[in-house]
Amino acid sequence: MRLRRRAAPVLALAGVLLAACSNTPPPPVVTSTPPPSPTTDPAAASQIVVGVDDVVGGYNPHTIADSSTITSALSQLLLPSVFRQSDDGTRTLDKTLMNSAEVVSQTPFTVRYEIRPDASWSDGAPIATEDFIYLANAMKSEPGVREPAGYRLISDIEPRDGGKGVEVTFSKPYPAWQTLFDDLLPQHLLKDAPGGWQTALASSFPAVAGPFAIKSLDTARGEVILQRNDRYWEKPAAVDTLALRRSDPSGIATALRSGNDQFSLTHPDSTGLQLLNELGPAVQLHTLPRPLTASVLLRPVSATLSDPQVRAGVAALLNRAELISAGTKGGPSATLKADAQVLPPSAKDYAATIPAGPPAAPDPATADKYFTAAGYKKEAGVWRKNGKTLSLVLASPAGQEPYTAIAKELSAELIAEGIEVNTITPQPRDLFSSMLAMPVVNGQQQAGPDANGNVGVDIAVAGLPVGGDPATVLASTFGCAPGQSTTDKTKPVVPANPTGLCDESLQATIDSALTGSATLADSLKTLEPQLWSANAVIPLFQDAETLAVGKGISGLTPGPPMQGPFGTAVNWTRGASTDPTSSTTPTG
Repeated sequence: MRLRRRAAPVLALAGVLLAACSNTPPPPVVTSTPPPSPTTDPAAASQIVVGVDDVVGGYNPHTIADSSTITSALSQLLLPSVFRQSDDGTRTLDKTLMNSAEVVSQTPFTVRYEIRPDASWSDGAPIATEDFIYLANAMKSEPGVREPAGYRLISDIEPRDGGKGVEVTFSKPYPAWQTLFDDLLPQHLLKDAPGGWQTALASSFPAVAGPFAIKSLDTARGEVILQRNDRYWEKPAAVDTLALRRSDPSGIATALRSGNDQFSLTHPDSTGLQLLNELGPAVQLHTLPRPLTASVLLRPVSATLSDPQVRAGVAALLNRAELISAGTKGGPSATLKADAQVLPPSAKDYAATIPAGPPAAPDPATADKYFTAAGYKKEAGVWRKNGKTLSLVLASPAGQEPYTAIAKELSAELIAEGIEVNTITPQPRDLFSSMLAMPVVNGQQQAGPDANGNVGVDIAVAGLPVGGDPATVLASTFGCAPGQSTTDKTKPVVPANPTGLCDESLQATIDSALTGSATLADSLKTLEPQLWSANAVIPLFQDAETLAVGKGISGLTPGPPMQGPFGTAVNWTRGASTDPTSSTTPTG
């Protein structure tokens, strides 16, 4: 009989709380010291150890700022979802949470959900309608969230059957409704928490509803220990403990070789890949594309870049090949160059749409023509207009690669061509929820600083979400918020997306794809050339990780496309190593 454990213990370590309250977390201490030799400790037989690049959060899977390997892993292990993807990408109802979910009306479009009566959070609170409402409201109204377009179509949510039934009404049809309500959050603990949505899951999970619970989360040591959740109402996890441990590439390779790590999921550069390849056939390597496309955002809401000729001039100066090289560093993302605006290179129907010339390749002569047409003159090697230097604020999220490296290369390219660049690295949550969400008046954000010290961002280097329903990605990345195009332009409005793009001439086509009145393929034929010519988003490459599977684990697969392996962790066991099979491209 296994011992009963506390479920979802509250993380109260002073050091963790102190780090969570600081705007700048302490730098991670990465060690390449070889791990200890394998032990015969019986506890090791029921523990699986995973090597990762880092465990530093936030951990909110619904925000762009928190997009990371560790956030994706923890959300799959700890949070409930209405539908989940199988390894072939098919979405099926998660019967561990739901009894049913079905469309019950087309006019208005209505979906009815029935939650299992025994589904509950680890503190005993039932998973109920309020959790659906909390998530939907946040996704509709909060800036910097991932793929909000479907939630913005929700007009009403009503409880049924004492809160275990949920009836969701939409203002328009939404064919991709099955993509909604992934990773539900415990509203009873978050709705009145200090800081609200912007600090939700900033440093921990107050309650969970999955097969595992957090035993400890130590960002200073670089370790997260998960234990079997004894309050989980469904099939218990096969192993007692999962440990996610940070190390550098040398430490990861050594731990896989010795068997101290059963597998790793990391972003190696070319040197790190070489170390993994040298492990030989005992360690199976797989490239796993992630749901992010590293991109340069030339923001039309910027006072300077609101002029399309200036945006076109900047786009013509970009050495896209060098930016991609700086970001991928020869790692697994290097083969996933993103040459389309909406579909990522790992998508089934992906095809390159990038036009010849800028931004496919740098063209300073063309840039000169655009800048001159916009009223600028190059004086002593510097572009000026009315005696004022062409100056741009370039932002990337602090501590997040590959974006810092790309921003450094981009800054050097623009400075070399006579543009002044002020590079800033705000904390990720500040960048996406505040700086890129500064209100727009008459189509432009103020230069700042505002009352909170935020400055206007002209160019951002960031990862844009992909991988969900493509029409939803399209509307979330390039579309206006409902009603935004008809709003009084003199009144402040928060941009609908990080770029700030809201083009009324594109909106009808975007809406048609989102609501299913036109096919995505037909919509993209119209939109892709127009999105390239807007020079608002310059995609570079799709992010990717390397999954390295070593000794002593059974039941592991690479997982669904762009999701990773953690969704099936309840079935993992210690045993003979397996060779996962997937449609992903093997590394090396």
